[in-house]
Amino acid sequence: MTSFPGLGPSSGFLQSSALRAALALAVVFVMLALTGWTAVRGTKGDANPLATARTAWQHATFHGRPLPDPEGSPARLRTFFIKLTGAEKQQLARRYPLVVGNMNGAPVPLRYRANRMALDDARALEKQRMGDRRLTPVGRQEAGRLMHRFASMMSPARQILAFDPAGDGRAAEVFGNLPAAQRVSVVVPGVDTNLSTFERTARATTAPVGMARSLYGAEREARPGTRTAVIAWADYTSPAGMGVEAATGKLAAAGAVRLRALVDSLPSSDAVSLFCHSYGSVVCGVAARDLPSNVEDIAVAGSPGMRAGSLSGLGTHARVWAMRDADDWIQDVPYLEVGGLGHGADPVDPSFGSRVLSADGAVGHAGYFAPGTRSLRNFALVGVGATSTVSCASDDPHCSSDQA
Repeated sequence: MTSFPGLGPSSGFLQSSALRAALALAVVFVMLALTGWTAVRGTKGDANPLATARTAWQHATFHGRPLPDPEGSPARLRTFFIKLTGAEKQQLARRYPLVVGNMNGAPVPLRYRANRMALDDARALEKQRMGDRRLTPVGRQEAGRLMHRFASMMSPARQILAFDPAGDGRAAEVFGNLPAAQRVSVVVPGVDTNLSTFERTARATTAPVGMARSLYGAEREARPGTRTAVIAWADYTSPAGMGVEAATGKLAAAGAVRLRALVDSLPSSDAVSLFCHSYGSVVCGVAARDLPSNVEDIAVAGSPGMRAGSLSGLGTHARVWAMRDADDWIQDVPYLEVGGLGHGADPVDPSFGSRVLSADGAVGHAGYFAPGTRSLRNFALVGVGATSTVSCASDDPHCSSDQA
C-alpha cells in the first residue's frame, strides 16, 4: 500500500486513489482530444493594441480634464458619457475606437460605431500582412481569412458590442435592439472560441454567431410581442482545444470576471438569461455566485461540469437548467474534480438539482442550437420567460414548475 511521509496507511490509500482518479481523468481528456475535440490554433504574436489604447486613454485629458478609468464601473462610465454632447462622444470614439468599443457603460450605439472603426483598422493591418513575405504561407493565408472576417463584421447591419484583435481575438455581437430590450439572452460558447471561429458558413449554428442568431429567431417565434435581444458573447479567452486548459478552471475564472462585467453593464430592469455551451457552462458556473439579481436563468448544454458538486454549491438565486443529447460525447468525461482537474458533478444528474430539459433533435455535442430541435425551442422559452411551457426530460417531469 502506498504511503506518504506524515500520513497513515488509510491516508496513503486515499492519496493513491486520488492520484489514480486524476490519471484516469487525464487519460480520458487525451483520448477525447485525439478523437476530435481539439483544434490547432495559431497565434498572431504578443501585440495588445487594446491595452496600448487604454494606456493612451488613461494618460490623456479631454477638455482639460482626465478621462475616467476605462475599466471602471459601468455606472460611473455611463454617467461620464451622459454629460457629453453627441459630437464629443463621436470625437472620443474616433480617437480611441478600441477603448470605447469595449467599454462597459458606454452607450451601446456608440460602441457599435467605435468597433466598426476598430475593425476597419484591423482589416487594413491584415491586408498588409497578406503580402508580408516574412510570414509563412500559412500565416499569410490566416491573414487573408481574418481580413475577410473583419470586413464581414463591419457590415452596417451588424452590431459588434466588443472587439479585441489581440492574440486569437475576442468579440461579441448583438441580435435585436439591446437598449430597448425587456429580456436579454447571453450565449456563452466553449473551447476554441476566437475570431477565426466566431462564425461559420457551413454548420453555422455550431459557432457563436450562428447560435445567437438561431436563438434570437426562436425567441421571436416563441413570443413575438416580447422585446428580446441576444448576445453572442465570445469575449473571453477560451481553452485552445482539449488540453490541460480545458480540464481546469483557470480560464473559466478569468472568463467569469468578464461575464459578470458584461451583465453588470446591462440595464438592471432587463431580465437576463445565460445559455452556456460546453466549457462555457464552466464559465457560467464560476460566475453564478456573484451575478446580479436580474439574471433569472442559467441554462447549460453539453456541460463537462460547473465547478460545483450540486445546485446549492453554485450559490445562485437563478433557476438552473441543464440538457444533454443522448449521443453527446461529453457524457464520457469523468464528472469529478481532483486536484483542480475536472469540473465537478454532472448538471443533468438528478442528484445535482438542476431542472433537466429535453434535448430531442439535437445531434452530438454541437447541435443544441439547430433550428427545429426541442433543445433550441426550450432555450427560447427560457429566454422569453415562458418557463412553464418547456419540455422536460423524461426523468424530470417537474422541471417546468414556476417555483424558484
